Amino acid sequence: MRSLRAALLATAAIGASAAAARADGEVNIYSYRQPELIQPLIDQFTKETGIEANVLFLDKGLVERITAEGANSPADVILTVDIGRLVEAKDGGVTQPLVDETINTRIPAQYRDPAGEWFGLTTRGRVVYASKERVPETAITYEELADPKWKGRLCMRDGQHSYNIGLFASMIAHHGAEYTEKWLTGLKQNLARKPDGNDRSQAKAIMSGECDIALGNTYYVGLMMTNDKDPEEKEWAAATKILFPNAADRGTHVNISGVALAKHAPNKDNAIKLMEFLSSKEAQQIYAEQVFEYPVTPGAEPSEIVKSFGPIKPDTLPLTDIAANRKTASELVDKVGLNDGPSN
Repeated sequence: MRSLRAALLATAAIGASAAAARADGEVNIYSYRQPELIQPLIDQFTKETGIEANVLFLDKGLVERITAEGANSPADVILTVDIGRLVEAKDGGVTQPLVDETINTRIPAQYRDPAGEWFGLTTRGRVVYASKERVPETAITYEELADPKWKGRLCMRDGQHSYNIGLFASMIAHHGAEYTEKWLTGLKQNLARKPDGNDRSQAKAIMSGECDIALGNTYYVGLMMTNDKDPEEKEWAAATKILFPNAADRGTHVNISGVALAKHAPNKDNAIKLMEFLSSKEAQQIYAEQVFEYPVTPGAEPSEIVKSFGPIKPDTLPLTDIAANRKTASELVDKVGLNDGPSN
């Protein structure tokens, strides 16, 4: 996998001709997904097609960049995590609709934009990490997280992070804004500290005894369990167990990683080939093994590590319903002062 050519990465490229971005046998990917997580997929795609994939990783500002580049943008494909960022790309006018029978056959309708402007590739559950030593519970609901019995025992990352906003938006979709505001107030009072860190650091806080439960994504546990570069993370994972909230009723909130066809894709045919490849059972299997997420293509299986977490019953709430409530969820986080931490 190569990084985007220097000429395309430079600010001067914004004014370059569209022809300069075009090259036979190439596809340009703008990605919110870290390069190392998609490397095996890109390698296999190039091996099978001979098409070189140039990847530009951005941790923020993807939509703004493509907008600034305008019709001369070299972006062919957008890869991202979270339904919010997919909808942001669509609403920002940097995607184009794609009606592709191959992709539509492989990816269930609940994981596709009705207009064809984005497609889900994998899902992850927003679950509860719990201490194996101090939490005897084997089942939990999101609603119970506001129960005073968890006072001073809950950890989480920034309430405004897209992963949490997605969960809070799903609560609004199920219960309404008034209920969710009260629920978020309960979460705030149960916090052991101000929201901080990432999902992995919540597992670390559980191991250290700073908290007993935390919100986190399923795939981080797999990444920690297999982290040979930082074996300390294996200890964090070993100290935690996964509880799938609402397994006995509506199911666990899930979010997606996804792909979209860029609005001005100069290598459109190659972009579609890449998107079709990413929807294939083969690619979904590679994705599942590499990033410990759940494939959406029927017939593709989660990794053995993910299977070891236990079965997941996904909430069937349409992702578009979640996306529609994200703004309200963000406003409620600020309204209750969730990021201020527990009141004394």
